Formats: sequence, structure tokens, C-alpha cells
Amino acid sequence: MSDANSSNRGSAVCKGGAGGIWFLGFIGALVYYLHTHSGTFWLVLVAFMKSVVWPAFVVYHVLALR
Repeated sequence: MSDANSSNRGSAVCKGGAGGIWFLGFIGALVYYLHTHSGTFWLVLVAFMKSVVWPAFVVYHVLALR
């Protein structure tokens, strides 16, 4: 193994971690929105799209409190 490959691998591990937390939030939002928007295919698609952009909803509502 060369030094260039090992240094690239070390920097990738150092910068990870938040993706797993975001994924858990995505799964939680998906379950919540599927529970409230269950029914037709289009409502399930809306629930999926809302779960993708749920951080934007959170930031909007937090900023609206000011």
C-alpha cells in the first residue's frame, strides 16, 4: 500500500459521521410523513419528498420564532 492511498483513506474517515445522523433523521421523517400522508401513490410520493427536505422545514420554523 502506498502512502498516498493511506493518507486519502485517513482523511475520509476523519470527515464522516454526520451522514448517519442525517439518515436516521430521514428515516424518522419518512415514517412520520408516511403515517400522515398514507393513501394514494401521489401522497406517498409527497411524503417521500417532504422527508428529503425536512431540515428546511425545521430551519424555517425555528427562524419564524424570532
